Amino acid sequence: MAFTAADVKELREKTGVGMMDCKKALTETDGDMEKAIDYLRERGLAAAQKKSSRIAAEGAVIAYTDEATNVSVIIEVNAETDFVAKNDEFTSFALECAKVVAAQNPADVEALSALTPAGGSMTIEELRQEKVLKIGENIKVRRFARYEGTVASYIHAGGSVGVMVAFDADSAVAANPEFAAMGKNVAMQIAAMNPEYLCKDDMSAEDAAKMKSITIDSALNKPDTLPVPILNSLIAEAIDGKKWADEDITTYQGLDSKQKKNFVNFISKEALSILAEIAVSKKAEISENKIFTGLVAGRIAKQLKDVCLFEQDFVRSDLFEGNVEGYVKSVAKELGGEIKVASFVRFEKGEGLEKREDNFADEVASMM
Repeated sequence: MAFTAADVKELREKTGVGMMDCKKALTETDGDMEKAIDYLRERGLAAAQKKSSRIAAEGAVIAYTDEATNVSVIIEVNAETDFVAKNDEFTSFALECAKVVAAQNPADVEALSALTPAGGSMTIEELRQEKVLKIGENIKVRRFARYEGTVASYIHAGGSVGVMVAFDADSAVAANPEFAAMGKNVAMQIAAMNPEYLCKDDMSAEDAAKMKSITIDSALNKPDTLPVPILNSLIAEAIDGKKWADEDITTYQGLDSKQKKNFVNFISKEALSILAEIAVSKKAEISENKIFTGLVAGRIAKQLKDVCLFEQDFVRSDLFEGNVEGYVKSVAKELGGEIKVASFVRFEKGEGLEKREDNFADEVASMM
């Protein structure tokens, strides 16, 4: 069956594939339009399989809310280059995935891949394969989260970071523009400051114990930051037990009281390392010291301000001075209701993935 330029154009409009690929598909199928479409889909599968091992750590994080059902989704879809994230084919695919998550609530990415969008005939996996053929890069749906109810979403820098925050608030409070502004501010706080937990009570006993253990070990391995009474006892043992070199002992004993406060500037690195070894060997004893436990408690409190959303200083100090929890309560009081931050999720594009390292010189050389 012969085909014309108009047939090639029609096939391209139906599939979005390049003109040369469409022409080849019609040639291979003797001009049969339906068989040509199947041919291109098969090529899409082959292309997807071929590219599946290629690193896809770019792409975008997008957010979607179905206003009719009050369901919100945040999803990360990866590609090989940042350029592709701005491609309409890519963004439409990512949005289609988000809509399917909102409507059909799949358990995971594998389950999502087998679902078909409303009104469509192809599964998400088949659509992905088609996009790989059209765009020419490996594309992967990496992860998603789905919330029902009152949600604030924020996408930063065209999809480099995405945040979704779930709130418990009555409909009258949530309908206020001030509530929407507060939700966006909290989401932006999470995007900027990257907390790990909602509040300290959200930390598991295991995580809390690990934080404490790391804090103790860190303090012991930096003996110059220990409380003075403990530090002086360590130095006394190093000197009396001749654990320091004679040069370090002589140097330290020759320091005046002011210089001893900065003794690390005068002794050798080996001497400081020996102090740390002594401190670690006395871990059980030092850990029971009330002064030391106070130091550890203070350092943990400081870490909690970094890793817990509620404990963090609110970044928009022009709006509120205090921590995030205080800011949310202040808005709730202003609106005459109660607002609770129930949970949040933060996706950073490509975090934890191996990044592709391009060598431009080698690339040019290979092309030549």
